[in-house]
Amino acid sequence: MHEAIKKALEVLRNGGVILYPTDTVWGIGCDATNDEAVKRVRQIKQRNDDKSLIVMLDSLAKLDRYVVDAPDLAYDLIEMSEKPLTIIYEQSKGLSSYVSLNDKSVGIRITNEAFSQRLLEQFKRPVVSTSANKCGETTPLCFGEITQEIKAAVDYVVEFRQDDKRATPSSIIMLSNNGTVKVLRG
Repeated sequence: MHEAIKKALEVLRNGGVILYPTDTVWGIGCDATNDEAVKRVRQIKQRNDDKSLIVMLDSLAKLDRYVVDAPDLAYDLIEMSEKPLTIIYEQSKGLSSYVSLNDKSVGIRITNEAFSQRLLEQFKRPVVSTSANKCGETTPLCFGEITQEIKAAVDYVVEFRQDDKRATPSSIIMLSNNGTVKVLRG
């Protein structure tokens, strides 16, 4: 794992795009603060401008760095959740404007998985974490389901956990500053 993290960090620090294991499905990732890198992820995914990208953090303590007025309820939901949880917040800050182009909302997930957590701790910045498929295609639930086209489009494919069996995408909820909760994916 150490060598895979070292190589992934090198690619991320140079503005590159990686394919990596997360706490859910395999993700296409880049420095979430780097405009050019985020634009490239959007191109690989063929992602519409009206859809934000998910960002991953290694610690709940870093949430306020990237969300304007995160509701207190968010902290409780994250701490109580038994499975990976992505929360969509009304307004981001400190991220590339290409993460959320139209409405400034952002989906953020705090990872507890060993590889992605160590990668984020050492990178010291948020990383985009979007499923390893083009928009509109089925989300690959294991490394073997990722298309060659996606693998060829990134700068580095992490050579760790490629034999894992089927994963599950995160739950997604939208949390407004007034406390309204909307479940988008359970």
